[in-house]
Amino acid sequence: MLTAIFGKKSDHPLADIKSVQALLDDLPKNDAFKSLMELAEWIELVSRHAEFKLDHQLAVLRMFDEASQPFVRKLAREYFTPFELGKFQENRLWSALNNWSSQTANAYFTVFSHYCNGEKGSSAIKAQVPLLAARTIYAMIMQMKFVCAHYGPIDKTFWNNLAQVYKHAEQQQYLDTPVNRYASVAGSTSVKFEVGRLMVWYEIGLSSLSPLSIHLTERILGQYCATIDMHVQLDQYSRLSFDLDRPDEPARINLGATTHPSMLFVSMPTMQAKLEDLMKVLNKNIVPDEINLGGSYEAAVVARAAQTLLGYLMAPPVRRNVRHLANITLSVVNGFDKVVERTDAWPKFDEEEPVRWMTEEISAGGFSVALPPHGSEGVGIGSLLGIQPDGVPHWGVAVVRRLLRDDDNQLHAGAETLANQVAGVTLNLNGNEPGDDQPALWLYQKNGGVPVDTQLLLMRADTFTVNRSLKIQLDGINYLLIPSGLQEKGLDYDLAKFKLVVQEVGED
Repeated sequence: MLTAIFGKKSDHPLADIKSVQALLDDLPKNDAFKSLMELAEWIELVSRHAEFKLDHQLAVLRMFDEASQPFVRKLAREYFTPFELGKFQENRLWSALNNWSSQTANAYFTVFSHYCNGEKGSSAIKAQVPLLAARTIYAMIMQMKFVCAHYGPIDKTFWNNLAQVYKHAEQQQYLDTPVNRYASVAGSTSVKFEVGRLMVWYEIGLSSLSPLSIHLTERILGQYCATIDMHVQLDQYSRLSFDLDRPDEPARINLGATTHPSMLFVSMPTMQAKLEDLMKVLNKNIVPDEINLGGSYEAAVVARAAQTLLGYLMAPPVRRNVRHLANITLSVVNGFDKVVERTDAWPKFDEEEPVRWMTEEISAGGFSVALPPHGSEGVGIGSLLGIQPDGVPHWGVAVVRRLLRDDDNQLHAGAETLANQVAGVTLNLNGNEPGDDQPALWLYQKNGGVPVDTQLLLMRADTFTVNRSLKIQLDGINYLLIPSGLQEKGLDYDLAKFKLVVQEVGED
């Protein structure tokens, strides 16, 4: 492709706006994947050619970026979907979107850096600098989105670049200058808004979210970024800090920590009320028209993302248990049905052997592990795992809460242990009529050998109903389970809480 458009310097297609437009006119409009791949290559080319004057470089970059947007929106809708994608399709979409976002972020920051250095053509784009800086930060947000959707590490230069843009906007007094990011996007933004939502969004813990949740939380924060404030004084509303002279990822406020004059503090005192109002609408099964989610999503799906943000504001996650280095070998199966089969309470249809994992760290609440390259392909955020440590006769259950790739592309998982021992039980969902039996997993929570009054049960997804009691038998004892509420809705399971009542023989 590069040789097709790269001729003698005087004939370079990117050196003339008319020839650039001709390239755009020839794009295959009905093939978003191919068009976006070509645009990413052209964006890379324009950022590499220092012989172009800066005003021309920015003009061409804007043309390519704006032409990319319809294709990005189409492929992103296909990638950020509530439905499971095939591995080939998922990798194909991610590769195109990740490459485009990386090239675009690099190109905008290159132009911005050249402007700061006063290179040829800088004076001609002075009036466009607030838009250039805002687009640079937005391109970095898109870059982070696709890196984190694949649970990759954020390069250290990312935070240096962010600090450089912010400091320039602050010094040149255009932090709050309103700009229209794209003609197709309603409303205005600013460098301050874009930096604020980037830092808050990153801090909620993207390694613990599914790709869809990563996308939806970014979109919701974009709607409410005007509620995010940044200031140089630490106050009661401050939630995050960012050191502009020693830039690293945003840190949660520690009131006892030492502060520096170069530190920036982030607060969001009114965002919680906005999110609570949004939840009221979503709980009525309505998605507000004013929120641009980049696609059509059910209210329940959007509500889960909004609740993630609300939960972060109300009670930021903290580590509850001390971790210890420990190499423990686990037999692992992935998915509700496979866990049920290991309890021998339900017919076994899959004779495949469990995979073997070696823990890196353990705590009272879970463990972390470097996932082996084979046998872990279906593991994602929210995966229900059956776990059996070597030498232990029974199975337990855990849920994957975090995924992160290291610099060597090794994927590491963090899992929360729900129970160290489970028992398979049978539920009859419709009285005594045959054919309605379903398997469930009883999570052992015993006190002195006697089941506690409130019990947790893992059921197949969409099985729990708040107005339906259940009957089970365990260890020869009949129990009536009176529903208390749904504690968690997973990918293929409902984790429900029940009030436990022992039933005498013959009692209804």
